[in-house]
Amino acid sequence: MATDLPPTLSVQLLEEPRLLKLKKMFVSKFQSTPKFYARAPGRVNLIGEHIDYCGYSVLPMAIEQDILIAAEPLSTPVIHLANANPSYVDFSTHANSIEINQTKPSWHNYFLCGFKGIEDHFSLDRPRGMNCLVEGTIPASSGLSSSSALVCCAGLVTLLANGKTLSKVELAELCTKSERYVGTEGGGMDQSICFLAEKGTAKLIEFSPLRATDVRLPRGVAFVIANSGVEMNKAATSHFNIRVMECRLAAKLLAKSKGLDWKAMAKLQEVHVALKLSLEEMLTVVEEVFHPEPYSIEEIGEHLGISPKELCAQILSQNTRDVTIFKLYQRAKHVYSEAARVLEFKKTCEEAPVDAIQSLGDLMNQSHASCRDLYECSCPELNQLVDICLQFGAVGSRLTGAGWGGCTVSMVPADKLERFLANVKEAYYKNSDQRLTLDENSLFATNPGGGAVVFLEA
Repeated sequence: MATDLPPTLSVQLLEEPRLLKLKKMFVSKFQSTPKFYARAPGRVNLIGEHIDYCGYSVLPMAIEQDILIAAEPLSTPVIHLANANPSYVDFSTHANSIEINQTKPSWHNYFLCGFKGIEDHFSLDRPRGMNCLVEGTIPASSGLSSSSALVCCAGLVTLLANGKTLSKVELAELCTKSERYVGTEGGGMDQSICFLAEKGTAKLIEFSPLRATDVRLPRGVAFVIANSGVEMNKAATSHFNIRVMECRLAAKLLAKSKGLDWKAMAKLQEVHVALKLSLEEMLTVVEEVFHPEPYSIEEIGEHLGISPKELCAQILSQNTRDVTIFKLYQRAKHVYSEAARVLEFKKTCEEAPVDAIQSLGDLMNQSHASCRDLYECSCPELNQLVDICLQFGAVGSRLTGAGWGGCTVSMVPADKLERFLANVKEAYYKNSDQRLTLDENSLFATNPGGGAVVFLEA
């Protein structure tokens, strides 16, 4: 388990075209020179969707696409943010009066989350101002964690600008909490893989305490990411937070039904641990306790012995208090079955049986079916894309990330990769004028990449 600091590398900018280009843009924008650069990668989750915030392990890997920030600490307490992409407007604010808008999250709010996280953690009375130029290659709202990568990169930049140090684990935990400033009730997978990733290996990320274990993926396959072209911003919609609340309510009802202290339990994993049962046994408990029909807020209140008003005030997040029905059976069934699939995926990678690739593909396909039918976080375009990928040779294919849009990840035999890419391009992207406009980075094979890093010009 890596408990060390994010690495700092000394580089010749002539050998790093992106950094050199970013430096030139920075000089043109601010009429000064960056003192350092920070990089934070995006990620693809291979399996384990919507279960990190329930306390369960997930299995992501970092990708080559990333966020880069060129930074210059200032003696004045003002933050000047600019983006290499002209569609993202410049932003400036006083470092001592950070305000983060939850109702309409703009790109700069994610930077401010990382900044405020460091400011609050160290109780900085006079945080340093900064000139920062941001550049990214992760498609926005694609389920590849562009927002979390920006939060993490901003946290790392702010840490350095203020002369502080934190370990990778501490940064991951801090940035997980920081992103909640923008209103997203996430669980920590994205920030954890961002800092703990290592080149050449996927990671099993476990929580409480946070730790990462190498998972060597099988040889002879490629993992291919395909962007559906449907954008989904977690912070700008309520879908994501409603699922978090449904899982929280399911945990409390399960705890109450089994005579546990339901007020002390917020995660389905906590109930599982308290009952000392297997995940398979928890699925049986779900069948016994819940009915498949949606629960009204009144019915949940009756089960817990509190009024709907108390339930809203004490349990629900501010942006889910107008929700009137909750699907507890379906959400809990997905979480416990998906948690079991993650462990099975890791075990299959470790033991490498003869049919490992087919077994892993089956687990990915089961995961997508569960996301589609039980968690209802897919969309028609994602389902179509998964079907096309399977039709043209993927052994397994599933949505990745929050869902409701974004990307799929498919496991494809290496000897079929070239044909697979050509066929998917033809069947999904060239059949639609709208999808034709997606850039070349919408369909690509990826290898496990490294985590967040700081660059200094040699």
